[in-house]
Amino acid sequence: MRTSAVFAAIAAALAVSLPLSLHAQNQGNARGPIGESPYDLVPFWADVFQEDGFAFGGNSGIWAESPDRIIIAQRGETVLPFPIPDEYLGFAGSIGINVLTDANRRTWQNCLYTVNGEGEPIEIWNHLDYLCEGSEGPGPHRIRINPYDPERKLWLVNETFHQIYVISNDGGEVVATYGEKGVPGTDATHYGRPQDVAFLPDGRILVADGLDNHRVIIYDADMNYLGEFGGRGDGPGQFNTIHSLGVGPEGRILVTDRSGGEVNLFRTTDDPAVIEFERSIGSPLTLPLDIIVNDDGFWITDLGPLRFVKFDFEGNIQYTWLVPPDLPHGYLEVHTFSVDPDGNLFGGDNQYGRTQKFVPRADANPEHLIDPPWVAR
Repeated sequence: MRTSAVFAAIAAALAVSLPLSLHAQNQGNARGPIGESPYDLVPFWADVFQEDGFAFGGNSGIWAESPDRIIIAQRGETVLPFPIPDEYLGFAGSIGINVLTDANRRTWQNCLYTVNGEGEPIEIWNHLDYLCEGSEGPGPHRIRINPYDPERKLWLVNETFHQIYVISNDGGEVVATYGEKGVPGTDATHYGRPQDVAFLPDGRILVADGLDNHRVIIYDADMNYLGEFGGRGDGPGQFNTIHSLGVGPEGRILVTDRSGGEVNLFRTTDDPAVIEFERSIGSPLTLPLDIIVNDDGFWITDLGPLRFVKFDFEGNIQYTWLVPPDLPHGYLEVHTFSVDPDGNLFGGDNQYGRTQKFVPRADANPEHLIDPPWVAR
C-alpha cells in the first residue's frame, strides 16, 4: 500500500510551489476584490489507508473538531481499475475518475473516519457503514457538531435515505435517527433529501430539508417541531435548492440556494417558531456549496470558477480567491470545508475524491483568512 510519505515525495518532483495560485485562471463569474490564496497547501496530506484496489470516495462532509481530530464523511470508497495505472497518486481523480459521476465504482465501505493533523487515520468507523449501505444515490451529505452540546455529538445527514443520524462523539453508537429510511415526505418527521443542520444558541435546531422540499425546519432542542420557513420559488426568502446552513451573530441565519445562485439571510424573532427573511446576497453566484459564518461576515465556496468568497452581512464582497483545478493539487469541487481552532483549513473534493489541508501563510492578511464557525459566547 502506498503511503502519504511516498506521495509527498512524488509531489516534490511535480510541484515547484504549493501556494494555490490564480495565475492563468478564468475568473468567470467572480467579482469584487480577487487575490492570491492566503493559504499554503499541504501536499498529499491524507494518508491512504484503503485496501489495495480502492481509493477515497467523494468527501462530502468534514468537521475539524480540533487541530488533531478531523472527522470526515465520504460517499463510500472507489473501486480502482486493474491494473492500477502508474499515474495513480492516491486519489481517484489522479487517473481521471470522477467519483461523483462514476457512481458505478462506488462501494459503501469506510464512510466515516477520523484523522489527525498529519492526515493519519485515527478511527475508521466501518461498523457504521450500514447507515449508507444499499444507497442508490450519493448518501451522506454533511457532518456537523452542535457547539452547544456538552457531549459533542455528531450529526450526519443522509440525503438519499431522507434521514439524519445523531452519533456519539466517539463513533460508538447512533443515539437518534430522524426521518424514515427511504420514505420522503413533507410533514414534521419526514424529509425530502435533507442537506444540512445548524444549531442556535438557545438550543433550537435547524434542518435544511433542501433538494426536494426547499424548506428549513425549526425544532426545539428535543427535536419537537416548531415551524418552518422558505418554500420553492424565486420570491423573497424562497429557494430552488437549499444546500447548506450557517448561524451568525445577532440572530442571523444564512442559507445557500444552490440552484438559485444566492445566499438568503434571515433573522430570528421573539417567537421561536418564526424566522424572518431579511435579504438575498450574492446573486449571481454560480453554484454556492458550503458556508462558514464568522463575526464580521461569511465565506462560501462557489463554482464557475471554483472559489472562496467572503461577504459582509450587507452583501458586499470583501475578498475572493480562486481554487485551481490543475492536478496534482487542484480541485473540481470544494463541496465542504471546515476550519480548526488553529486556523487550518480543510476542503473536501466531492469529484476528485479526497480532502486536502491548507495552512495560513505567514504573510497572509488576517482579514483574508477564514475563522472557525461563529459560536455565541
